[in-house]
Parts: sequence; C-alpha cells; structure tokens
Amino acid sequence: MTIERRLARAGFTLTRDYLVPRERVWDAFAHEDQKRRWWGAGDSIEPGEWVFDFRVGGRDIDEGKFHNGPVTRYEATYTDIVEHVRIVTTYDMWLNGVHMSTSVASLEFEPINEGTRFTHIEHGVFFDQFWADGPGREGGTRGLLEALSNYLA
Repeated sequence: MTIERRLARAGFTLTRDYLVPRERVWDAFAHEDQKRRWWGAGDSIEPGEWVFDFRVGGRDIDEGKFHNGPVTRYEATYTDIVEHVRIVTTYDMWLNGVHMSTSVASLEFEPINEGTRFTHIEHGVFFDQFWADGPGREGGTRGLLEALSNYLA
C-alpha cells in the first residue's frame, strides 16, 4: 500500500469559563497528582507510559491503548510557563506508532469575576493519512476541557 504524502494544517480556539479561582485551574495542569485525575480518556483507555515534568524544557508523555483499539502517544515539551498566566507547549501525537501530527498549543488563565476564563489556542500540522484529523483534534480537546470541568466541580 502506498501512502499519499501530504500535509494539512488546522487551528482552533476554545474558551471556557470555570467557576473556581485561577489558581485552582492552574494547579490542575501544574501538579501531577491533579492532572492524572482528569487528563486523558478515562476508563476507555488502558494506561501506558506516563511522564510528567512541568518546567520550561520539561516533557510530558501519555501513552495508552483504547480497549480493543489503537495505541495513542502524546509527547509534549513545555516551551513557556508563566505561573497562573500561561503555558505554551509543542507536542506530537502518534497512533499505533505512526507519527500523525505536530502542534503548538497555548493555554491562558485569566481571572474574571465569576472565576477563571481559560483559553486554549492550537495550531497543528497533520501528516499523510492523518491529513483530515483537525476536527477530531478539536473534538478531543473539547473532551479534555469537559473532563477538566467535571474535575473542578
């Protein structure tokens, strides 16, 4: 089977207001024990390798196998962290060992009267057979923000 070599780009912005203080939302990303409680696909995945190194230049890895399905792998590098203000990462995704995408994501934490306005902005490049995965990535990120909301509630 010949793989068509192509690239696609996708970007999106998601904004959520959480009814908790900015420090609480921040801590859900900055502390490993908290992030493990909401990050990922929950019970639908068998956890694999996990690395958490929250610092500029640090790396996160989250690998898992969906029950009777593919193995996904997320590898991120933190490129900028300003406490309680922003996190910027570059990250790569693999599906069954095939490199599917590279993204840059910025996470912004803004205090508002009712709590915290969280903004996730992402720009991705999708490779070869994964060229149409941009909408799926946005949907997956929406799922993560919903899991965060449930965790913070």
